[in-house]
Amino acid sequence: MTIHLRKMYVDCRFGQLHLHTSFPSSGGFDELTPLLCVTPPSQSGRAFRPVLRDLGRDRSVYAPDLPGSGESDGPEHAPVVADHAAAFVDLVDSLRLKQVDVIGYQAGALAAIELALARHEQVRRLILIGVPSSDGSYQVGERLPLLKLPVMILRARDEFWESTGRTESLLRDARRVDLSHPTGNVLDADAAEIVRYTRDFLDR
Repeated sequence: MTIHLRKMYVDCRFGQLHLHTSFPSSGGFDELTPLLCVTPPSQSGRAFRPVLRDLGRDRSVYAPDLPGSGESDGPEHAPVVADHAAAFVDLVDSLRLKQVDVIGYQAGALAAIELALARHEQVRRLILIGVPSSDGSYQVGERLPLLKLPVMILRARDEFWESTGRTESLLRDARRVDLSHPTGNVLDADAAEIVRYTRDFLDR
């Protein structure tokens, strides 16, 4: 099956979000639940390109630049977690996604958590990779216990190793997997593992 990697824009409350996308040639027929991949503000959606093609074999995958990052428009003030999550609510609405699975990577995990809380009826499953304990006034430990959906934690051997290890006890329905590679960009070095565990978790 041919997998297309493309770029596109969707409207959000701050202007336009720039997306890196992957989707099969079936044109939406018989696809699995679409997948939204959320990076930290310091990176663009391009960071997910090592896994986009494999994950896009049988589902549409969207990896946006966060508001105010990459080629996405942002608010007039410095965006915070709530702004990122709000833009992704708009993305879900703009794409008319009835259900969506979400991956949040490092600081992008915070916006993924907030999207899952804001749209609990639409976000089906959540994967968190390398979770920080806080970001400014945002405290992960206060928000994670509110989640009521299945969550998989991929514990990467990065600067968030310890904080990610503490997340499992805060969740009602969680599975944790420790990734193998001790160094390097997680989405690149651990790409094969991330794809395998993601498919196992999402495709059940």
